[in-house]
Amino acid sequence: MFPDLAGRRRRRMTARLVVAAFFAGLALVVGLWLTGGGLRGFAGVGGPATEIGRLSGLVASYLLLIQVLLMARIPWLERIWGHDVLARQHRLVGFLSFDLMLVHIVAITLGYAAAANSGVLHEIWLLVTVYPGMLLATAGTAALVAVVVTSIRASRRRMRYESWHLIHLYAYLGVALALPHQLWTGGDFTASPVATVFWWGLWAATAAAVLLWRVVTPLVRSARHRIKVLAVVPEARGVVSIVMSGNRLDKLGLQAGQFCQWRFLGRPGWTRAHPFTVSAVPTRDRLRITIRATGDGTRSLTALKPGTTVVVEGPYGVMNADRREHRDVLLIAAGVGVTTMRGLAEAIIAEPPSNGPGGYRRPSVVLLHRIHSQPDTLFAAEFGHLAGVGDLRVHALPGRRSASSAWWGGSRRIDPGTELRRLAPDLDDREVYLCGPAAWMTQVQHTLREQGVPKTAVHAEEFSW
Repeated sequence: MFPDLAGRRRRRMTARLVVAAFFAGLALVVGLWLTGGGLRGFAGVGGPATEIGRLSGLVASYLLLIQVLLMARIPWLERIWGHDVLARQHRLVGFLSFDLMLVHIVAITLGYAAAANSGVLHEIWLLVTVYPGMLLATAGTAALVAVVVTSIRASRRRMRYESWHLIHLYAYLGVALALPHQLWTGGDFTASPVATVFWWGLWAATAAAVLLWRVVTPLVRSARHRIKVLAVVPEARGVVSIVMSGNRLDKLGLQAGQFCQWRFLGRPGWTRAHPFTVSAVPTRDRLRITIRATGDGTRSLTALKPGTTVVVEGPYGVMNADRREHRDVLLIAAGVGVTTMRGLAEAIIAEPPSNGPGGYRRPSVVLLHRIHSQPDTLFAAEFGHLAGVGDLRVHALPGRRSASSAWWGGSRRIDPGTELRRLAPDLDDREVYLCGPAAWMTQVQHTLREQGVPKTAVHAEEFSW
């Protein structure tokens, strides 16, 4: 219930503790290297390269495990930062750990070759074939290379989501294969009880988090709630709603504006989850998501049969009503992004009266829906019903985007900031929620900043892969 002040304080405190724990762990990694003779090792033939290789390998291993934890779907991390922020940090940490891993491989090889007065190729052969665990590490490195290459934006744009998702799963295989050689034989991992406990503990905690939150919890939750497809309902051009039934769905913890990863069993590609938000407030025995068929995976969902078993992973996301600080709300959506706003509008107008600008009353909701043309309108009848029971005003913004109208749409030259103030004169007293393509949301956020809306009052979450 708005405002969740206690929850906000807890999230801020937990966020500080998590960030502090991350840097403390990083400092411990460097400290273990120093106490293990890191600086002294620079003396002698091959010493500098070997020590650089040792340190880069240690930090790369630490970051590799951290990036897996970031995407382990740990609930309290998701509640603090939201899925899109964690995904961006996962990507950043992943590229950094990969770069350091390459430095580790090159530097260790050069250092060992110099110390042994042997050729680089001969040293590579010895490292791979003689040292314990190095064949596994080589295979793990190859898997991580495949993941990194397909994570580059230019590569991702050329791939189907299903193909990218399958290759990305090799990240878990890469981590599982790349680290054991260090845990088994690396001096920095076995030199002291502190080092052994730290590394084995971090590795075990990471594996346990992935197993618990990515495998066990979704299976247990899905079995408990027994979710099945009830009907597939056409909504607009290329858009359908999937209505699901289940047991005690209001206890799933899923709030309007949040999303889950959905798997529909008994169909090709069922192992690959798709992120969809709920398009209505969940009830005890009903759930609804609304999707646009944009690719092979989502297009096949339009033909789901009633009775199909559903496995749900989540809920995730921070686009829920209790994150706001203002009573009144402005919702801005593009295309099928209005599905998120449909549930939010329903949840917010159902809240009891509270005090704020304009007196003691129920929340006011203004919705701006950016569409290409009228046939793209979604939930017109439902929004009409909600407007009859609460203070909801819906404005469609039809027309193609152009240089003159920016994100607003339409052919005539307008100033989006002026139009915002016309449709929501009390903009300064409203919380703003955005849902749509990433580039479009960036333009909207620019307009909001120009209008003086603080960053803390704007909520946006990107669901793209």
